[in-house]
Amino acid sequence: MKVDQKVAIVTGGGGGIGGALAVKLAHEGARVVVADLDNEAAQAVADETNAARSGAAISAGADVSDTAEIRRLIELAKTEFGPVVLYFANAGITGAAGLDVSDAEWDRSLDVNVRAHIRAAQLLVPGWVERGEGYFVSTASAAGLLTQLGSATYSVTKHAAVGFAEWLNITYGDQGVRVSCLCPMGVNTKLLYAGEQSGDPLGDLATRAVTAAGDVLEPAAVADAVLAAIDEERFLILPHPEVLDMYRQKGIDYDRWLRGMRRYQRSLQGETR
Repeated sequence: MKVDQKVAIVTGGGGGIGGALAVKLAHEGARVVVADLDNEAAQAVADETNAARSGAAISAGADVSDTAEIRRLIELAKTEFGPVVLYFANAGITGAAGLDVSDAEWDRSLDVNVRAHIRAAQLLVPGWVERGEGYFVSTASAAGLLTQLGSATYSVTKHAAVGFAEWLNITYGDQGVRVSCLCPMGVNTKLLYAGEQSGDPLGDLATRAVTAAGDVLEPAAVADAVLAAIDEERFLILPHPEVLDMYRQKGIDYDRWLRGMRRYQRSLQGETR
């Protein structure tokens, strides 16, 4: 799909991958609603985007785990630009680390990292099927294909995000709805370093596991990878190509892969046994 003249919503658009996506989309001719829980951050990205291409973006503060808020964004986009064709379910949180996590913390991670995708699809996909065109881009993580040391909430919800994107692709792919799933490792965003800054040893482990596993990419490089995948209508987006090798090794010999992950965890914890 070509994004030129298409209307897009980017959630988590106030910085990081989402901010880079908004700028890149506008540069390629799209019109963008930049949505973020932090309204000022969303406005800053929209201002940056409009400085390069006047009138290409508007901002909105929104909690996109809330169906009513997603509906408001869709209506805003339609009023300002036209029907939404591209939806980037990019907002995400790291969640609490470890096993002793409250139900409320699990619910928040599920709401932001998974249910926000489901709720957006419920509002958008029927119209896309009717019109024969639409594109849903889910930001998951390499953790959704592999795992995340330290953080069960992040690992589990990102696995679920990948699973939902797969289901959307299979169920509606023959009806004009395109679906891609972004699964990077380390990207230079605030989210990457949240565990390190949490003061929780398991949260710190999560950060160190990602930063030690491969190169930490800049958000602009990830945005370029996403736009290339959309152009090719390719499902799996891997800005870190080594993730595919890791995923293959996991599938070939699951037990060996688990042993290797335990060994990697011990090495990060300074253990040698």
